Amino acid sequence: MSARAVTEATFEQEVLKNDKPVIVDFWAEWCGPCRAVSPILDQIATEHADKIDIVKLNVDEHPSLAMKYQITAIPAFKVFQGGEVVKSFVGAKPKPALEADLAAYIS
Repeated sequence: MSARAVTEATFEQEVLKNDKPVIVDFWAEWCGPCRAVSPILDQIATEHADKIDIVKLNVDEHPSLAMKYQITAIPAFKVFQGGEVVKSFVGAKPKPALEADLAAYIS
């Protein structure tokens, strides 16, 4: 299982109304660090599919959502739980660092 793409049309259902915590990866095609972190997110999505969902939102295709969530640098990650942002962090990181950031949701 890998991180799936969300759009403005699917964001509410996939993220805000999800029973599980959802990590949203705000990214863009031209962003090298975004592309570097993508396979790591896919691994985490696969290993922890029972606990979390990971979705990707292209900020170039959906600028209104990027503005709503005040995305000023990418890759940016927001953890949503119960429709609310409960954690935010920015920047590509190696897998152990990402797992440490997400420990509360995946352990």
